[in-house]
Amino acid sequence: MINIKKFVKNAIIEDNGRGDLFFDVAPKGRFTARVICKSDGILAGIQYARVLARTEKFDCKFLKNDGDVLRKGDVIAELEGKASILLSSERTFLNMLQHASGIATQANKYAKMIEDTGVVLLDTRKTRPQLRDFEKYASRVGGAINHRLGLDDCLMLKDTHLRTIENLAEFVKKARKRISWVTKIEIECETFEQVKEAMAAGGDIIMCDNMTPEQIREVVAFRNKEYPHILLEASGNINFETIREYAMTGVDAISSGSIIHQATWLDFSMKFD
Repeated sequence: MINIKKFVKNAIIEDNGRGDLFFDVAPKGRFTARVICKSDGILAGIQYARVLARTEKFDCKFLKNDGDVLRKGDVIAELEGKASILLSSERTFLNMLQHASGIATQANKYAKMIEDTGVVLLDTRKTRPQLRDFEKYASRVGGAINHRLGLDDCLMLKDTHLRTIENLAEFVKKARKRISWVTKIEIECETFEQVKEAMAAGGDIIMCDNMTPEQIREVVAFRNKEYPHILLEASGNINFETIREYAMTGVDAISSGSIIHQATWLDFSMKFD
C-alpha cells in the first residue's frame, strides 16, 4: 500500500504542476459524477483509484470490482465532491482505470485461450519504467501470474548471460552457494542441445525460447523421462493464434510480454450529473 500511495501522489503532482488553474475559479458546493465505460473489457485499477479518492478527499463508490466484465454503457463508479477536486483528479483517475483495464483485458483474452489446459500464463519484465507494480497488478487481475517482478526474484540466465559463462555446470554450482536456498535458477535455451546442457547443469526451470511446438514436444518428452522435477516455460513471439498450440505441448507455463506492452487502453469517461 505504501508504494501505491507514493505512485498516486506522484501521478497527482505530475498532472497538477504548480496547481490547477481552475481551482480558484471553480463553482462552490458539492457535485456528483459518474464514470462510464465506453468499451467492452475487464475492469482493473480500483485498488489505485480508491487511494486517489482518499488522497484527494472525494467520495467514490465503485459499482464494479476488479476483474468484472465490462460492457459499453456500464456505470463503473459514482463520485461526489467539490468541483475543483473532481475535475483536477479526473484525468489521473481515468488514466489509472483505463490503463489497468486495458492490460487486464489483454491478459484475460490470453488466459481464456488456455484456461482448460492447466498451463500457467505468465507476464514478463517488459513493463514501462516506474510502472512495473501497477502493470503487473493489472495483469494479475486479468488472469495472468506474475513472472519476475525484478532481478532479485529468480536467477535467470538468458542468452546474453550465457555468452559470458564458459562452464554452465560450474557456474550453477557456484551460484547455488551464493543465492538464497529457496531461489530458483531459470536457463533460457533455443535448441535441444542447450536444453540437455542446462538440465544436466542443474537448472530448476528451462525457458524454451523461440522454439516451435514440435521442438518443445521433444523437450517435454526428454524432461519427462530424464528430469521430471524441472519446470518448462515456453516463450518468444507467442500470440493469440499460437498460444493454444504451445499450451498443448506439455509445458508448465507460457510467458508473453504482449500481455502488457501490446495492451490497448479501455475507453472510460467521467460525466457530471
